[in-house]
Amino acid sequence: MNRVGLIASTVLVALALMNSMLFVVDQRQFGVLYALGQIKDVITEPGLNFKLPPPFQNVTYIDKRLLTLDSTDTEPMLTAEKQRVVIDWYVRWRISEPTAYIRNVGQDESAGAMQLNRVVRNAFQEEINKRTVKELLSLKREALMADVKREVLEAVRGVKPWGVDVVDVRITRVDYVEAITESVYRRMEAERKRVANELRSTGAAEGEKIRADADRQREITIANAYRDAQKSKGEGDAQAARIYAEAFGRDPQFAQFYRSLEAYKASFNKKSDVLVVDPSSSDFFKAFQGHAPAAAQPGARK
Repeated sequence: MNRVGLIASTVLVALALMNSMLFVVDQRQFGVLYALGQIKDVITEPGLNFKLPPPFQNVTYIDKRLLTLDSTDTEPMLTAEKQRVVIDWYVRWRISEPTAYIRNVGQDESAGAMQLNRVVRNAFQEEINKRTVKELLSLKREALMADVKREVLEAVRGVKPWGVDVVDVRITRVDYVEAITESVYRRMEAERKRVANELRSTGAAEGEKIRADADRQREITIANAYRDAQKSKGEGDAQAARIYAEAFGRDPQFAQFYRSLEAYKASFNKKSDVLVVDPSSSDFFKAFQGHAPAAAQPGARK
């Protein structure tokens, strides 16, 4: 029984020892092998590897992928015309030499990100001090980012190389500080209000002009129509008078009788009108009784 327990214990110890001697390097990582605290080897290829058990040898891992460092500092920077601006930027970088990186920067990615953030900010501050706000917002921004990248590369490849490679440096936003932004917004708002009021005034003046022109055209049209109507009416009255004169000239007795009828018609234009006459002395009633007035009989003509 003791022999079985000894064998089991031996197997467990052997497995634990083998586990401490085997390690796997992922394709996304560098494997850094330490021997008594000193870097012995850097494994760059993925796969299964062997080492001595601790404390003789230890292994740590460093990310070999392309990393992104975003700006977190909101401190304003001064431009060439002493304007305070706030910029947002990011840097794409990777660890290319793990040995140099560990010796001169640190044992993890956060140490490199912290130091790289300081270097990039100083480079941006130096380059922005040389440029105006207009240049920061124009096509010259590309030249600014290229200059910053060059300065950062010079810093990380200096006397003590960091073992990193900076792939790209980009500005994502350039803005005034909050106090200046509010002032700019107020000026923009005032300018827009001024333009809007000017447009309203111009529109009102144009509207009054159009309405006045329309009123003038209406008066002219009405006056011309009234003139034409009066002219047509006058011509019609003249033609009617001429026709009446010709008709009445042919038979004066009929004309006199017709005028009498028109007079009676005008006198009885309402149902309540009353006219008291003597039928024996009225030519009108004599005509109804079949007796024509003396002036209207044929024998009375001259």
